[in-house]
Amino acid sequence: MIFDALDARLDRVPGTVSAYVGRLDAAPTWTRHPDATHYAASTMKVAVLVALHRAAEAGRLDLDAPVPVRNEFDSAQPGAPRFSCARHYDNDDAVWERLGDVAPLRWLAERMIIRSSNLATNLVIGHVGLPAVSDVWARAGARHSVTGRGIEDFAARDAGVTNLVTAADLAALLGGLALGAGRPGPLAAPGSCVVMLDTLAAQEHLEDIAAGLPDGTRVAHKNGWVRGVRHGAGVVYPDDAPPYAIVVCTTTDLADGGPSGEDDDDACRLIADISRAAWTARHDLT
Repeated sequence: MIFDALDARLDRVPGTVSAYVGRLDAAPTWTRHPDATHYAASTMKVAVLVALHRAAEAGRLDLDAPVPVRNEFDSAQPGAPRFSCARHYDNDDAVWERLGDVAPLRWLAERMIIRSSNLATNLVIGHVGLPAVSDVWARAGARHSVTGRGIEDFAARDAGVTNLVTAADLAALLGGLALGAGRPGPLAAPGSCVVMLDTLAAQEHLEDIAAGLPDGTRVAHKNGWVRGVRHGAGVVYPDDAPPYAIVVCTTTDLADGGPSGEDDDDACRLIADISRAAWTARHDLT
């Protein structure tokens, strides 16, 4: 079996590699340490995206209303000073070019996903609130994932407030979005789920899971990386088989911490290889 061979290979990888592969609304075909917690990196931005759309559905905010683009945020640690993002640590100049101006929340949410903008992420969190993000994880049925702070909130980080994910929880969140696009579900209305999946499918960082798929394959996905961590999570839509969820979370020295592709990052290459294997087995997933 192709997944037996993957397990044998992953047994030799330093650190922790978690994985989940399976059809939507069904038991997974293959998992590996699915409930092990990993630092979330940018995969937490999917839950932030859902929280934003839920707030819009409830009438608490207007996605097309322009909001100030500023770089000053409240810390999740009570009593800590406000914090800011570092531009050199971000992946999207477009949001920084609007600093001091305004931008629609919808556009900020798109930049948060397709370019993984940290500045946009903190701006969106500032409008929806961390409790709303926690509610999204709960609605998805997540058991261990936590979004406790914004990006670069170092005072909260130093106090032990962190962002965690598991492979199983990310699969539940993304699978819930995919299923919710076709029928009412706990995360958002079908129309909102469609919009969010289209945003995830417009992802411009095409390493990791996307790199293991044939060109042109639709995949609604989000990746994340910091030094020692590399994750990829998505829903793949083959033309000749039902869609499936695939999540790979790695906490390993193989991850160099940058948005590099397979040629430069061993953890990125590993995730792409797992994605290729899942694609090869797409007709046999249960």
